[in-house]
Parts: sequence; C-alpha cells; structure tokens
Amino acid sequence: MANKKMIGLSTLLLAATVLSACGGNNTANNASGGASSAPAGSAAADAKKVSFTIGYASGDPATKQAIADTVKAFMEANPNVTIKDLSETSSSAYLDWLKTKDAVGEFPDLVEMRDTEVFTKAGKIVELPSDLLDLFDNPPQVNGKVWNAPLQVNVPEGIIYSKKAYADAGITELPKTYDDFLQIQEKLKASGITPIVVGGKDIFHMGFWVNKFLIDDVYSKDPDWNSKRTAKQASFTDPNVVQAITDYKELFTKYVDKGWLSTADNQTVSILISGKAAQLYSGTWMFSQIKEADPNFEYGFYAIPDREGKVNVVGLSSPAGWSLSTDAAKDPDKTEAIKDFIRFFFQKENYSKYLSSINGIPSTKDKVTYEAGEQMQVALDLVADPNVTKSLMINQWWGDNQIPPQFRNWFYKLLQDLVVKNADVSEYMKNADEEYDNEVKANKM
Repeated sequence: MANKKMIGLSTLLLAATVLSACGGNNTANNASGGASSAPAGSAAADAKKVSFTIGYASGDPATKQAIADTVKAFMEANPNVTIKDLSETSSSAYLDWLKTKDAVGEFPDLVEMRDTEVFTKAGKIVELPSDLLDLFDNPPQVNGKVWNAPLQVNVPEGIIYSKKAYADAGITELPKTYDDFLQIQEKLKASGITPIVVGGKDIFHMGFWVNKFLIDDVYSKDPDWNSKRTAKQASFTDPNVVQAITDYKELFTKYVDKGWLSTADNQTVSILISGKAAQLYSGTWMFSQIKEADPNFEYGFYAIPDREGKVNVVGLSSPAGWSLSTDAAKDPDKTEAIKDFIRFFFQKENYSKYLSSINGIPSTKDKVTYEAGEQMQVALDLVADPNVTKSLMINQWWGDNQIPPQFRNWFYKLLQDLVVKNADVSEYMKNADEEYDNEVKANKM
C-alpha cells in the first residue's frame, strides 16, 4: 500500500522559484478574486439567466471527468447559469479541433488554451480579467500580458513501471544513466515481456518520448534553440538533434510494442496492468487511471536520466489554461458568469478535487492540499530538486522560441514514419528543416 503524503505550498516553494524563470511579474492589486471567494452567481434564485460554452482538451479521461464534475457542481450551485460543454474526444490534435470549431462559428466562450500566442495574434482571446490575476502565483506572460488562468503547473513525465515485471526480470536498481535504462530494457525483453507500451494513435502521445530526447540533447543545454532554428542559426541536422532522434528511433525499433501506431493513449493503462507490457512513459495524470483500473496494481515512477546521469524533465511554466474568448468578453453577463466559474474552479475545495483526480501541482497562490501516493511524491521531488533541469516540450515555448503552430503535429508524424519505414535520420531531419522554413514563411514569423 502506497504511503500517503500531503501536497501543499511548502513542498512547491523550490518549484515556484524555478517556474518563475519563464513568467513575468504581475502587478495586479485587486485581491477580491481570492481562490476561497464564494461565487457571485450563486446568490439569488431569481438571478438573470445566462449561458456560455466551454471547450478543453479531453484526450485524458481523468482530466475530462474532473472538469466535467466541476462544471456540474458549478451549475448546481448556480442554477441561473448553463454551461454547454463542446469538448470532444478524438485522435485529432487539440489545436486542429479548436481551429475547426472556430471555422464553423463554435469557438468556445471559455477555452482551455495551449497555443496562447497563436490565438492572441488571431484576436480570438482576451487578457485574463484583472480581478482574477491575484489568484495565481506569477502566471506566465505573453507580450507582457497574462492571457490564461493556469489549470496547474507543468509536471514531469517519466517511466511508470510494473514492479512485478521488474522483479520477474531481476531488475533490482533503477537506472543511474540512460545506458543503464537500455540495459533494463534488454532484461525485460529477455524475460519475455514487451518492455514499453506507446499510444501512438494519438499524436499528442508521441510528444512524451520525442521530447524526452530533445530535452536531454537540445533544450536542457540551449533553451533558446527554437529561436535559433527560426533564424536559421541552428538545424535539425545538427549532431545534437540527430542524436536525440536516433535514440528515439532505436528505442521504438527495439523495445516498443509492435502495435504502438494503432494503440490509443487511453488503452495504454490496460495494456500495462494486464502484464502485456512492463512500462509506460507518461505523466502523473495517469496515476488515477491506474488506480481506477486496478487499485492493487503495484507500480513505480521515475525520470529517465541522460547518458551523463543528469535528469532533465518538463517542469517550467508555460502560458496555458482557461482563457476568455473575444466574443464572450463583449457580453458583460457572460463575462461575469465565466469569472464566477473560474473563481469556483480554483476554490480550495473544488480545486483540490480536480488536482487529486489528475495528480496535478497547484498554480494558485493559496495553499491547496490533497493526499498523494509515493509515485506523485517522486514527481514533486523532481520539481523541487534544484539539480534537476526543468524544460519544456518543443511546442510549449513562446515568444521568440515559439515554433510554427502546425509544425509539432507534422514533426511527430514524420517521426512515426521514420520508425515505420526504418528510414535515415539525417535525411528525415533535412525534411524537417525544409518544412520548418516553409511554415515560418507561411506564418510570417
């Protein structure tokens, strides 16, 4: 049985210091929107009727359910407000889904925003209302402004492994270097189990492994690599990038389940707990799915070190979270209802339920606690450890380091094709350079 620990602000103070590197200071002086404030819309039974739409990435079942539960609770507490959930679960990328919604006139009034700079430039979202700013601990800024109410702090991805599979393969120590990790894969393979399950049917899932290698070889050493690539001062054919993608290709070729391209992200947990695979590389949000599927499944979690033994993880803040659409902001009643919902979402009682459902780290100033198991404590320790390099995925950077909005999905699909066709890494990276330059030109970056 896993030991339970409380996640609170004290655990995250070191993390907050690191996370502030990518965010700007906010100077909000209105403290009336504290996370413990009661929602204004719940006061009177005869309050004016108002409705708004909401949209968010729903690929992860735990996150989808957690948000849906909060929406339901808010409407029960505020019977004058109706929230229409537009979210849909599909294998298409969330950015593409949002663009489709916009094209058919259904862009959500309240939207989970992940590509903030893209939609600010398009004029689709407005700044976060000033009376909500004080809810959050130094939220990231784009062009000197805060556009999002961050749902949570970025958490590290890592290996979720079956303790039984490790024991059966005679694995008694966690890896201290990437070469140690590869030796573990050989032991698992020799024991007769597929080492790794991957949900490659969902394009976002590809980002976990791809960015593990890119962070190790590129971003941990040069956080401004994207801006240099845009300025043609760096190339995907550079040795460090080629090494990262070569490592990715080797791993997928040797140790990943053969059906990875047709496996959805939401199938990976069942494959892991059934014993068909020994490991899954993903984030802390998967812990609740594992518990729901099999409360007795014994598993561990760790970050894979690089070849030198350094640990590099996703862990910086990025401009993402709830954003108010430009059209909704033109309607005062709708705007107030949305602000009430945001306050409700981040109230301690509600927010702790959301965070515990996804094993998330709070973004609010107020202390929020929930019970967390040993696996989540590993993630917290990684965030708090100053010796662990914190970074971001290729598409999470912003400002001068923002990549063309469509490049991420194109690049992940290119890397899928690289494995399937057993193609040459250097040649495919030439293709990546060409596509990147074309998209920079098309987007006038």
